[in-house]
Amino acid sequence: MARVAGKVAIITGAGSSGMGRVTAQLLAREGASLVVGDINEAGAQETAKLIQDAGGQAVAMRQDVSNEDDWAAIVKLALDTFGSVDILDNNAAMFIAKPLMETSTDEFRRQNAVNVDGVFFGMKAVIPAMERAGGGAIINISSGAGIVGFPAAGGYSCSKGAVRLITKAMALECAQRKNGVRVNSIHPGPILTPMLEQGMEDLGGTAQVRTMFEQLAPMGHLGEPLDIANGVLYLACDESKYVTGAELVIDGGFVAQ
Repeated sequence: MARVAGKVAIITGAGSSGMGRVTAQLLAREGASLVVGDINEAGAQETAKLIQDAGGQAVAMRQDVSNEDDWAAIVKLALDTFGSVDILDNNAAMFIAKPLMETSTDEFRRQNAVNVDGVFFGMKAVIPAMERAGGGAIINISSGAGIVGFPAAGGYSCSKGAVRLITKAMALECAQRKNGVRVNSIHPGPILTPMLEQGMEDLGGTAQVRTMFEQLAPMGHLGEPLDIANGVLYLACDESKYVTGAELVIDGGFVAQ
């Protein structure tokens, strides 16, 4: 299939074997050209090479999503290499597994710089290019913890709640501007990624900690990165042309409780 054939996608935080890399590979298989960003440049280059080796088109760069200059650079890379930006997957995130009362001011601000500022900067950077091309799709990765409180990681929950509402605000702005840009959020539940594995280690790394995360979802097990990638593909392709300002929850039933 080629559900995003001819489109150009920027995916942030795609330098490890988590949701970003799996999403990049899926979009490439469905016909998109990829621009991969990650603070870990070697990981970003590895993702791009995996796509290239499979017959797809991809370039990569080191990107700190909390830095506006890096956003200007990755958009320029996309335009110079492929000529457009049609899809943005704001996937990069920081997960600090601490209750709010144990979170330092520096940790709180650093997490928000990545999780909230990064989404804000990314949307502002790509929308002008999307407008010139007649439209595009932005997918912001929030969390089930951005809909309900999550005491094991209060600062993370706070930041992902901000992503949920900045998505809706920008969706309405774009609709009012009639620029053809759709903006939606995805809210993963407990997904087995390197970031979650590190969070479980930070909470003690025991079998009990893993069981706690597994039992967050009534389905009783952790999700897979591909579960989220499939949601990104839907929101990125023309099948979702009437969807904007929506929140797609993929969480094994976590927020339904």
